[in-house]
Amino acid sequence: MTSDRSEQQPQLKMQILHSSEHPVRDDLLSPNALKVLHRLNQSGFEAYLVGGCIRDIFLGKIPKDFDVATSATPEQIKGLFRNCRIIGRRFKLAHIMFGREIIEVATFRGPHQSSPENSGTAKQDGHGQLTRDNVYGTLEQDAARRDFTFNAMYYSTADKTIRDFAYGVEAIEDKVIEIIGDPETRFREDPVRMLRAVRFAAKLDMEIEEPCAEQIKKLGYLLENIPPARLFEEVLKLLFSGQGYATYQQLIEYGLFERLFPQTAPLVQIPDSRENRFIEQVIKNTDNRINNGQRVTPAFLYAALLWYPIEEFSQKLIFESNLSPLDAFNIATSEVLQRQLERVMIPKRFSITMREIWSFQNRLSKRYGRRAYQMLAHPKFRAAYDFLLLRGEIEGGELYELADWWTEFQEVDGDKRKTMLEELRKSAGASKNPRRRRKPRNKKSNSKPSQNP
Repeated sequence: MTSDRSEQQPQLKMQILHSSEHPVRDDLLSPNALKVLHRLNQSGFEAYLVGGCIRDIFLGKIPKDFDVATSATPEQIKGLFRNCRIIGRRFKLAHIMFGREIIEVATFRGPHQSSPENSGTAKQDGHGQLTRDNVYGTLEQDAARRDFTFNAMYYSTADKTIRDFAYGVEAIEDKVIEIIGDPETRFREDPVRMLRAVRFAAKLDMEIEEPCAEQIKKLGYLLENIPPARLFEEVLKLLFSGQGYATYQQLIEYGLFERLFPQTAPLVQIPDSRENRFIEQVIKNTDNRINNGQRVTPAFLYAALLWYPIEEFSQKLIFESNLSPLDAFNIATSEVLQRQLERVMIPKRFSITMREIWSFQNRLSKRYGRRAYQMLAHPKFRAAYDFLLLRGEIEGGELYELADWWTEFQEVDGDKRKTMLEELRKSAGASKNPRRRRKPRNKKSNSKPSQNP
């Protein structure tokens, strides 16, 4: 892979759409984004809304993320906005904060030229991946550096026009995802673009053009070079967008799921396997909750994605090392989680919850006496129960009966709970740890107690 290929920018032809030719209106846009555009324009800089917000309006969707592209450098932007912070090293961006809303502002990118002279601003590794990319340029050059054709549309609030550099409007009408430039070069520059392609395909109900599709299947291994922390953010976008199930299917189809979850991938190759059906159901449930405005946590989905690798490794340890089930499970949990962290980072606030959900799967079967009440009062009981319920629906048998018992135990009153526990004790023959009967006390006598110890 030579650098000459990556330095050749595609030749684009700009089309200008006037206000009567496009659906973008200022009242559809974030007032804070408009403030940013106005101040940059008034300070003598070019500034445009670009990317997803424009694309979504063309698709009839409500825009959410408002990104700005400008001729101002990050330092100049910071000088204009007191509520601005500069982030990133590989790719410098300015974040302008208005309470909980963040307007992301990027300086126009220029042609990437990796050489010893400009190593401080531009750098590529041996795979063609851009490890530093702070080369600034013009609007036209920035458009050539965009990833997909429908993301190279720029809206100017000054004259209400849209500059379409890569026939983005036609791509939206044709429902096709096209990359700007040579697919292999662009995916090598940033392998995360492959994940973005499948995410857009699922989210926008579009088809990935054949040259792109071929390269995604060929170059998926390059995702192994992406830092685990960045992949965590990308997985959130993939599976927590409300179209997680469609995205999961795309990841499987293009061979990218195995790059993100290498321990799970071999277990879901058979569509009707319990492992695949379980993960699909968890993702579908997550989609339903997101689309109904309910709260979700990545911990639950990550716990589902890694459950069967833990179970399989645990059984292997019991068979090969003659460990107790509990010791084997604890070792398997730590080992599987550690291997996953090498690929996709999972913050500790989520991994702690995941461990509790996993641990509860064994504990929920030990429900005699006070244990049932103690587990019911635990803060993570509900998540662990939901996890057990889904497992029971997929696997059936004793697991289904156990989940059904806990469902009833939560719904009945205190007296009925006592009856359920008593029936459970009788059906088991005796409590696992029966209490020893106390000897009856002797009747009190009138004699004085002994003084001897």
